[in-house]
Amino acid sequence: MRRYQEVLATVCSTLIRFLGYIFLRWIPAHHAPPITVSALCIYLSLIWATSSSSTRDREDRRTTASTAKESAKDTQSHSNGRQVSVLRSLLTGLPCTSSKLVTWATVGANVLLNLFILDFVFRGSLLYPTKDLSFARVGYVSKNSAKILIREPDPENWPLTVYHRLKLDAPTDSWTLTETIDTLNDTTDYTFPVVIDGLEPEMVYEYLLSNNISGEFTTAAGPTSLGSMQLNFWTTSCIKANFPYNPFSHPFRIYGIEMLSEVYSKLDALAVPSFMLFLGDFIYIDVPLQFGSAIKHYRDEYQKVYASPSWHTGKNPAINLPWIHMLDDHEIQNDWHDGNVTEPYPAAIDPYHHYHVSVNPPKAKSPHASQENTTYFSFTRGPASFFILDSRTYRSPPGLDNSTMLGYAQLQSLLDYISCPEPAPVKWKIISSSVPFTKNWHIGTSDTWGGYLKERQILLEAMWQAERTLGTRIVLLSGDRHEFAATKFPNPATNPTDPTSSSLSKGEGQGIYEFCAGPLNQFYLPSSSYYQTDDEDVTIKYIPNGNFKFGAVGIEIHPDGGSDLTYTLYVNSEAVWQYKLSMPSDIKAGEAEFPDGEVVFDLVSRPKGILDMGVLMFWRGLYWLNSQVNTLVEGVNGLILKKERLDE
Repeated sequence: MRRYQEVLATVCSTLIRFLGYIFLRWIPAHHAPPITVSALCIYLSLIWATSSSSTRDREDRRTTASTAKESAKDTQSHSNGRQVSVLRSLLTGLPCTSSKLVTWATVGANVLLNLFILDFVFRGSLLYPTKDLSFARVGYVSKNSAKILIREPDPENWPLTVYHRLKLDAPTDSWTLTETIDTLNDTTDYTFPVVIDGLEPEMVYEYLLSNNISGEFTTAAGPTSLGSMQLNFWTTSCIKANFPYNPFSHPFRIYGIEMLSEVYSKLDALAVPSFMLFLGDFIYIDVPLQFGSAIKHYRDEYQKVYASPSWHTGKNPAINLPWIHMLDDHEIQNDWHDGNVTEPYPAAIDPYHHYHVSVNPPKAKSPHASQENTTYFSFTRGPASFFILDSRTYRSPPGLDNSTMLGYAQLQSLLDYISCPEPAPVKWKIISSSVPFTKNWHIGTSDTWGGYLKERQILLEAMWQAERTLGTRIVLLSGDRHEFAATKFPNPATNPTDPTSSSLSKGEGQGIYEFCAGPLNQFYLPSSSYYQTDDEDVTIKYIPNGNFKFGAVGIEIHPDGGSDLTYTLYVNSEAVWQYKLSMPSDIKAGEAEFPDGEVVFDLVSRPKGILDMGVLMFWRGLYWLNSQVNTLVEGVNGLILKKERLDE
């Protein structure tokens, strides 16, 4: 093999192995498959050409006699210069000159990696079609009703009859007819939202379909019962099946969902979650490869997630846990900010409405927009009220003077919610955003609220004011980032010391807290992309590691009228960090002051040693460089937009 061929083969082999590992174990980016497959084609052609050349050379040497010792020595010297040892062959992918077995092994490794990549990308779509998927899941559940989403594409099972009953010691003939669905069609992708009314609070019910699909749910507590004095729910974001990749797993297996069932089975009755608040990226239309942007392609991705066997594993399967959903970018397109009429939004929103919005909580009541144009939600459960934002549908490009993430109607609705007094039992307002409120993430910052700082400031000032005047604590929950971070936004007006001092960096004074959790089942960045740069966003805790993360929120009202909110982070099914916010019983509206949060336990260590800190600083420098490039690009785009407007 000639020198340039060796270099090219080594580069291709290294590229295959490096990108293959990154793609299958770290980040399943869509760039990898075409690069690795192309590299393999070049690599194999070089190996084949070298093998053919070597065969011809051996045949020529058999028929050509050596006539001079000097010539033989030169040939021997030249041959020795091209020797490839076993170790070098295994490391570089070059053919081994002393062992065919090693050559087969090193070439086979590169071929196998590409087969794994192709298997990860295509096996689910080719070998596990989901068009005939039948399932039912629990959506929003109140004290006297429950929403069940049903999908049944098989005409032989129509009409579909739905029954329900109390679970406790129910005889076989005690089913109550809920609804009969005569037919389903492709308009809704064969889905149908069933509403079961007339239920009793705090009771366990079963439901049964005539196609033998069944499940159960528990209704919420009544407003005056002891059960309404506490609430537990889970929150997380981001799902990609069979990642990290395992060739022996079902292509739709979701390890994070199985861990939810595992954790659920270990909890006592008072700690079980009432629902899952899922903060977006339920599907990844563009990861690892986007097959198209038509309605069919988006529907296929939802079907694949719901076809996962992981929903039905364990003693307490996750399919019975009520799931409340919100929209984020990968349900549409990465970093989406082009509104609700630009393609592919209309195609992307179709299955989101059918699979999620149809069984979500009530849409937020607002005089600023009609209900049919509303894709944000609001409800009250026990000691907390919730506002679920839509941070994608009404968003405009970031970084401009008039950039908006929420749009006028949603922003006004949220401000109304923040300033509205809650009934006596409600002590907490929970605002959920699919992207982080903090600007402490230094990669993709413009896709977070860091790209909409003017609108963010309006909301922060409204929340600071509401906490003080209403005597209700406000907590932000967010997702999108594949890391966990807890952040405090101190209110400068209540800072007990000089605002120019470093005290704010310690989180002193009044402020709003945010907990950002993810992913439930996806990659995480092997470096620190989150860090504090000013006194506006104060770091409480940052935990990047873990492919499987979710937060457990527990709220309790004490007999004396005080209340606590605890946030527990689970990583790989283990509780690793817990934080508590408190509300004293003697809080007075108009002059409310809340104590700082406190760490209950922390099992996650910080980077130690010079090497760890060196790696941390390297990645921070890299992210800083990336942010500068992004800022430059956004500035150029802003100038182009302004010029286009002037030209118009």
